[in-house]
Amino acid sequence: MYVKLIKYTPEPEKTIATAARVCYSSHNAEEIHNNIKDEEVKKLIRFLIKAGHHSAIEHASFTFVVDKISRVCSHQLVRHRLASYSQQSQRYVKYKKNLDYITPQSIKKSQDLIKKFKDFQEQSFNLYKYFLNNNISSEDARYVLSNAFPTQIVITMNARELLHFFTLRCCERAQWEIRELAYRMLIEVKKVAPTIFEHAGPPCFRGKCPEGEMMCKSPPKEDEIFEKYLS
Repeated sequence: MYVKLIKYTPEPEKTIATAARVCYSSHNAEEIHNNIKDEEVKKLIRFLIKAGHHSAIEHASFTFVVDKISRVCSHQLVRHRLASYSQQSQRYVKYKKNLDYITPQSIKKSQDLIKKFKDFQEQSFNLYKYFLNNNISSEDARYVLSNAFPTQIVITMNARELLHFFTLRCCERAQWEIRELAYRMLIEVKKVAPTIFEHAGPPCFRGKCPEGEMMCKSPPKEDEIFEKYLS
């Protein structure tokens, strides 16, 4: 999996703090932006998030390029509707060679299962090529490609939606591939907006798990899980 933050609102935390301060100030926004201090920015952002005043958080947005995720993962991802997506089209892109399809760790545990999985992927792609060679359009030939076939996608979310996304998808109960994607995205945004995302992640990072009887038996330790995805 490849995840890279390629664009974001300049000075995202300062932008959010400026927007929040405008609501209660007689000064113009540019003056506030030019004079607000770093410590005030941090204090204000922490207050906004803690108090639930999240509308100002929407003024910062972040764009990622993501490659080598499965269609299983991308189908889950686009269910987060307050975002923009541009995904590689299997309708228009004709694949000349079989790509590195995504293999779950549970299948990798058995050589027999791995062989059956690989054989199926090869058969699927060979049939895809056969259709293309027999003048079947790529938009119809793609019907035989499996959900394990990789895709790439560009994602843009604002900070508020990212906080929501991380709350849901960093949870241990989330499906493993989108959980990895969420953590890798979180690692990227922490580099440029550490105050906004300092407590981002599953609810257990901030307190009690809301899942009740469905909560996981061994909640992850924050330091250990970030180290896992940084490696």
